[in-house]
Amino acid sequence: MRRRFVKLVGLVVLGIVLLIQLIRPARTNPPVDRSRSLTALVAVPSETARILNRACRDCHTNETRWPWYSNVAPVSWFVIEHVNHGRSHLNFSDWAQYTPSDATKLIDKTCELTRKGDMPMGSYTWIHTDARLAPAEVEMVCAWADGHGN
Repeated sequence: MRRRFVKLVGLVVLGIVLLIQLIRPARTNPPVDRSRSLTALVAVPSETARILNRACRDCHTNETRWPWYSNVAPVSWFVIEHVNHGRSHLNFSDWAQYTPSDATKLIDKTCELTRKGDMPMGSYTWIHTDARLAPAEVEMVCAWADGHGN
């Protein structure tokens, strides 16, 4: 009797896991007009641009590299929401949308959050170890932020 119950529970759980795969939020990468991007509108040293690309690209541009697990619910729901949330706060692909004042604040905030270790987020760097920033890289981002000229 117990074995049968365990089997039934296992089948129900498997059925639920399969059914939730049908709930698929959109994984989007809107078109990118390079003339509106951060690097087109603001002087960014090449090494700093490489750091931003490596550590920030997936959540703060329209050029997200969607990993295989972004196709598997419920993990996909978290990943897609995380990317959409990140883009809504800061999008390097559409830098032209920001006023000069907002752009300055965003660059300053980039330094602040990076220096505090809040960005890139731990939940991201846990899997994407290449996005972890060394102290010297954090200082490079902040040096650029301090002198970006916006």
